[in-house]
Amino acid sequence: MRIAIIDLGTNTFNILIVKINHIKSYTNLYQSKISVKLGEGGINKNYIEPVPFQRGIEALKTYKETMERFYVEKVFAFATSAIRSASNGKEFVEAAKREAGIDVTMISGEKEAELIYYGVRNALKFSDKASLIIDIGGGSTEFIIADENKVYWKQSFLLGAARLLEMFQPSDKIKVEEQNKITDYLNQELQPLFEAVKKHPVAELIGSSGSFDSLAEMIAHKYYTPQILKKKTEYVFDMHDFERIYEIIINSTKEERMQMKGLVEMRVDMIVISSLIVRFVLQSFHLKNMRLSTYALKEGMLNEIMNSKL
Repeated sequence: MRIAIIDLGTNTFNILIVKINHIKSYTNLYQSKISVKLGEGGINKNYIEPVPFQRGIEALKTYKETMERFYVEKVFAFATSAIRSASNGKEFVEAAKREAGIDVTMISGEKEAELIYYGVRNALKFSDKASLIIDIGGGSTEFIIADENKVYWKQSFLLGAARLLEMFQPSDKIKVEEQNKITDYLNQELQPLFEAVKKHPVAELIGSSGSFDSLAEMIAHKYYTPQILKKKTEYVFDMHDFERIYEIIINSTKEERMQMKGLVEMRVDMIVISSLIVRFVLQSFHLKNMRLSTYALKEGMLNEIMNSKL
């Protein structure tokens, strides 16, 4: 059976098409992402503005054509933060069905965090101690404390990069006082995370997809070669490399970031906020190890589908 999984994120709509074999293994046929920036202009008003609304629908129409080309038999489409928190999110889901013929299911932040965990678990081997998994989206950021066998704690926070970018509207380049405002806000909003880490100490940070992909790509282009990331589901960051790339990002203008190899255009603005979040977490919990999982929500959903009766 050929299935498609579509992750309707705040910044991007991601698609994964696989062929499920009779022995519960699968073959990857196609994957892609389309920048939709659903939160543009309305994310903190909990509203999808007309232009990004239509961008999202057009992306789904494109995916519909792609799925027909690959003879997809079953579609699993899931909406996350921007759609579930928008007053017109239900309208978007209805338009997706009417105009693109795609049934979209809204999932909670808790469910999103759970699926991210399953995705990460399929990408890498956990250490003996608990890890802190972070998925920085556009609308929300999920934090999960887990090991190979168990999720100890998970929570979704309205701290996505697009949401914070619109809320704080930092200068180009970001000023020190603006950085401090954002980190003060993170400190305030993430108190439940601080409490959770006290109960369940963590040994490392695992960044799932998105912004962490960009950080790894930028490091590979600047200090090594892009080949080090090819066909890998995991990347171990050298913390010195991260600090160097962090300083470059935080001290750059948008124009300078547009020229940086490994940074895709849709993340040029948000990488500043994402980098601040990553550094804040590393410093707050004195973490010396960080890894990238290239698998995230859609691979977690695939895991769930594979373990169910299709």
